[in-house]
Amino acid sequence: MVHELIDPSDPPERQNQKLLKIVETLMRRAEQSSDASGEAYAQFQRAVMLEEEVRVRTRELEHALDLLNESNARLALANAETEAARANLANAIETVQEGFALFDAQDVLVMCNTRFGKHLADIYHLLRPGLKFADYVNLVATSAHLALPEGETAAGWEAYRIARHKDDHAVFNVMMAGNSWLQVSEHRTPDGGTVILQTDITDMMRLERQERERLLDDQSRVIKATLEHLDQGVCIFDAQNRLVGWNRRAGELLSMPAGKFQLGMFFATLYRQAAGSIRILGGTRLEEIEAWVASSAKRAPLSFEIGMGRDRILAVFAQQMPDKGFVISFTDVTAERAAVRTISQVNETLEQRVAERTLELEDALSEAERANASKSRFVAAASHDLLQPLSAAKLYVGSLEDDLQDPGFRDRAAKAGNALVAVERILGALLDISKLDSGLAAIDRTAISLSGMLDQLKDELEPVARLKGLEFRVVRSGAVVESDSAYLRRILQNLASNAVRYTDSGKVLIGVRQRRSRVLLEVRDTGPGIPTEHQDRVFQEFQRLNAKASPSDGMGLGLAIVERACRLLKHPLNLTSEVGRGTCFSVELPLSTAARAPSPLPAPATGAAVPFENRIVVLIENDAGLRAALEITLDSWGLNALPCASCAEASALLQEIDIGPDAIIADYQLDDGALGTDAIAALRAQHGQVPACLVTANRSPDLAAACARLNAVLLHKPIDTGELRGFLGRALT
Repeated sequence: MVHELIDPSDPPERQNQKLLKIVETLMRRAEQSSDASGEAYAQFQRAVMLEEEVRVRTRELEHALDLLNESNARLALANAETEAARANLANAIETVQEGFALFDAQDVLVMCNTRFGKHLADIYHLLRPGLKFADYVNLVATSAHLALPEGETAAGWEAYRIARHKDDHAVFNVMMAGNSWLQVSEHRTPDGGTVILQTDITDMMRLERQERERLLDDQSRVIKATLEHLDQGVCIFDAQNRLVGWNRRAGELLSMPAGKFQLGMFFATLYRQAAGSIRILGGTRLEEIEAWVASSAKRAPLSFEIGMGRDRILAVFAQQMPDKGFVISFTDVTAERAAVRTISQVNETLEQRVAERTLELEDALSEAERANASKSRFVAAASHDLLQPLSAAKLYVGSLEDDLQDPGFRDRAAKAGNALVAVERILGALLDISKLDSGLAAIDRTAISLSGMLDQLKDELEPVARLKGLEFRVVRSGAVVESDSAYLRRILQNLASNAVRYTDSGKVLIGVRQRRSRVLLEVRDTGPGIPTEHQDRVFQEFQRLNAKASPSDGMGLGLAIVERACRLLKHPLNLTSEVGRGTCFSVELPLSTAARAPSPLPAPATGAAVPFENRIVVLIENDAGLRAALEITLDSWGLNALPCASCAEASALLQEIDIGPDAIIADYQLDDGALGTDAIAALRAQHGQVPACLVTANRSPDLAAACARLNAVLLHKPIDTGELRGFLGRALT
């Protein structure tokens, strides 16, 4: 009720007056009232409470007024300080020697000093706070006091200026009317505004121009002095083909007096004056040179030669300059061309000699190749022809040993057999060396298990070592290597047999060391050792350092074969030796990537316990002597041999007696180009899969593969009777 009587918007004094009047009225009515219920007293209490509330509200209002007055005082002080700071900032900006302007983040001009834009008198009065930056740039671009570069428009300059405004920091020079210069620098403020400084750099630009002109004068003098010291003649023409510079050497080379060269004369005029003594060489035409000089487009360098007098030659080189002018240089190349002619003549003579020598070398090479081929054919034929009677001799001697009863005669026959074996080894070694030297040796790289090969080597050489009182030890290895089985066996056999042969006491050790993807196969002995100066000799043919060795111990061919075979297989071969302590030969072999190596072939059995009586063996051998020796050997074993010279004879003989053979023994090379493999196939076609054996001196892998496909045993000449008997034992079991 009180709030309805009192308007809160009235000032406190007015509200207090109303409250006092209400209280007086209530008191008066209370005194006049005689209501026994105490209503007057209640109204009095309410009046007292209202009075207390009025006092509280009054105090609050007074406190609020005090705060408001204090805030107004502070605001007035802050405004005064702001105005003072603005005045100080304006004064500070005014003291800046450069033109200064500040644009806010919305690119609106906030303030500038009086030096800002003073060089642009026609728009100076428009540079006031509130001006947009784009409008400011437009005013500057269209000002009559702005000197635009040649070829540039006001719109282009305005676009460039707006583009630079996007950078956080930009500095550029502007040329003004009256040949004055301003450097304009823009900097971005932290709140996104822009500060522009305009610095008058007219004096600086004038000093720079004076310095540049001085440098150009100095440079001109240096260039002139340089041109005069050149051994080349030089002429410089401007974009209009006018002569602007030359040196004294140009007149000397062109045989023109100094007075003929005049500043500003055209190229065509200069050429007409020198044309009488000049001839253009090398196929270049005058029209091409004139077109090059007259062209206004970008020109590639032009070079040609001119002749002066009888034998003087000048090399001419013309090149365009950046200002579309060009420089022509003249170089005396008479001596060089004379030297070239001399060299050309010498080259022709040398080429003729080289051609003649090449023909001679080609003839010599052809002759050497023919001789090498002839040697290879001779060695192959000789080995075949020598092995034929050698096989026959071994068979005859072998049959004599079985028939002779007298111990003395048997001993002589045994010695004769040993001698034949030695001859066989020598022939085999010579044949191997011939193949390796001629490059005709064929290799068949396969995965080889070293364990089987080392076991066979131990079985062969351990008894020989024991007879000499030597310890023969082989360290087994499960390594599988990549190599040619035949040549690797020959390498190991030669190295191990040499170690046993030349070691008198101690031991021979064969072991394998594994090194990542390779293995090192070593053959060590405790022999006399090889002096360092003789270590290269041991790999040569017929070289034996042990003078006491007999021919039966070898002819010095084993290591020669080892060295050539290792070179052919690309197996590094190393030799380390110490005199009096022993020798070590090592061969480095690559490990095979195959999963496993094929199992080695089992050693041929002797077959001594197999009965041969009444068994029929067809023998096809075109050599009569070897055929007779084989017939005697087979007969001595109790076999019924049917000796034939050809497949046709064997087929006719079997048809005549009307019986099938139990085994076939055929020579590989028969008469008239016939082959033993074909004979075996033909007889099998008639009589079924008869066990067969092919006898040959050919040791090529291709023939071994052919025998494997034919399922025929391959025996090499000279024929080993033990191997032959082993084949028959297996075939007739």
